[in-house]
Amino acid sequence: MLLVATTAMAESCSLPHEADPADERIPGAHIERCQSRGNLGFLCGAQRPEDVVRVPGTQWLVYSGFSNGAGLKLVDTAARSMRQLTYRAAGEGPGSWSQCKSPPDSATFNTQGLSIRELRAPHSRLHVVNHGGRESIEIFSVEAGGAEPLFTWIGCVLMPPGLAANSVATFSDGTILVTVLTHPGRTITDFWRGEITGAVYSWTPGESSFQLLPGTELPGNNGLETSRDDSEFFVIAFGWRSVLVFSRADPSRPLRRATAPGFMPDNIHWADGRLLLAGMQYDEPACGGIRKIIDGKADEMRCHRGYTVAQLDPRSMNFSTVAYAEPDPDFNGVSAAAIVAGELWLASYQSDRVAWRKARLPL
Repeated sequence: MLLVATTAMAESCSLPHEADPADERIPGAHIERCQSRGNLGFLCGAQRPEDVVRVPGTQWLVYSGFSNGAGLKLVDTAARSMRQLTYRAAGEGPGSWSQCKSPPDSATFNTQGLSIRELRAPHSRLHVVNHGGRESIEIFSVEAGGAEPLFTWIGCVLMPPGLAANSVATFSDGTILVTVLTHPGRTITDFWRGEITGAVYSWTPGESSFQLLPGTELPGNNGLETSRDDSEFFVIAFGWRSVLVFSRADPSRPLRRATAPGFMPDNIHWADGRLLLAGMQYDEPACGGIRKIIDGKADEMRCHRGYTVAQLDPRSMNFSTVAYAEPDPDFNGVSAAAIVAGELWLASYQSDRVAWRKARLPL
């Protein structure tokens, strides 16, 4: 059985400004190469590409699409092209552990957090947070030995009723971690005030459902990553603008904590051996300073904010800036980053495009 995501790419760049008349249409690529602005190059036609991961050892990136029907995007960083990611369902059906009988519906596939783990080259496994049709973690096997990666849906794990995952990460034994930003009855305004709103949940093959890890309740549990040796995991508390490190063996309290200098880290991923975080500036003069609570509700941060991409030393918890930019009228809401061949590829939870720029990587 072959399942192909067929949602058409956007025909124009409508957020936040219309495409430049000089924008180039790339034949057959289902994408617009938008005019570069300053130090950023753009590929338009994405739909809120909130997260990004690199297929290990390749030039290929996978971007999420935080909108119904957006699905996943596949970017060839060498060719500067992007298209809808296509995938098939395993011929023998999903694994026995799967809680879903069929792949997500491409008409509603709404993706947010991503995580990819290399198994044995050229094979890896992609985990995707899905909000379309079902709240779930969709799982794909990835084979990267050919001209381009091949993706096969192999199953899903459902979120507990009433909960929506934000980010996902895995351990090498197949255990899946997810963050829940806000529990039922809690709001974005609550975590912006520093109140506890979410937590980290864990699922191990053989278990019936995700289980809350007591001690991981934070103000706005957001980005998530595991350590290379499986002994720890990293969680971003968005309301605190902080990264917290927990022991896998005893997550009842954090081992280490660090507050990001001047920005609001969103997602966190390993990239070329570096622990990379990205997010919008915290105190942005162009937006009147920090995020506002107006009439009891946190603003949506649609005002254009600058961004920072930083590398975190997982032991010392020191941050090193990889990239910084002031507000850009064409690209707001930076939320994740990946590195390919010395270039930094950016994701945005608000935009209609992905971006790339040169990176100055700390030694």
